[in-house]
Amino acid sequence: MSKKKKIIILATMFVLLVVTGYLNIALNGGVSTPAASENVVTGNFFTTYRTDRQSTRDQEIAYYDAIIASATASAEAKQNAEIKKRELVNSMEMELVTEGLIKAKGFEDVIVTNSNSCINVIVKSKELKSNEVAQIVSIVQAQSNVALENIKIIPVE
Repeated sequence: MSKKKKIIILATMFVLLVVTGYLNIALNGGVSTPAASENVVTGNFFTTYRTDRQSTRDQEIAYYDAIIASATASAEAKQNAEIKKRELVNSMEMELVTEGLIKAKGFEDVIVTNSNSCINVIVKSKELKSNEVAQIVSIVQAQSNVALENIKIIPVE
């Protein structure tokens, strides 16, 4: 299979994933009954986000693996794919560890995303007290060495 065909197939799979995620959110988010609690919607958000994130990352890793295994890819392309794959795996590990440490502080659910030099922390909470924000910031800084102004904490009910 040529490199061009592989790229087209992977791009098509990515587009289908995005469309599926959108439809999942649109269809599940719009079908709420008056008796349903807000916790169900929040729970769906965290679950849906994790599922979408994992699917996207699986596709990214498959894409990098395809480049690395390709007989037609240049040595530079293979090296860049290996570097990007390693960065992705390191980012995934940092997010997982950070999420676990924040949950260990008593938060019900949390999602951590790492993009470039910014860390976003979405915490399941009505509102955060200053000491809770300080705990989260401390954990994020210890795991990522990111400056305070690049940490965004978002409480979600």
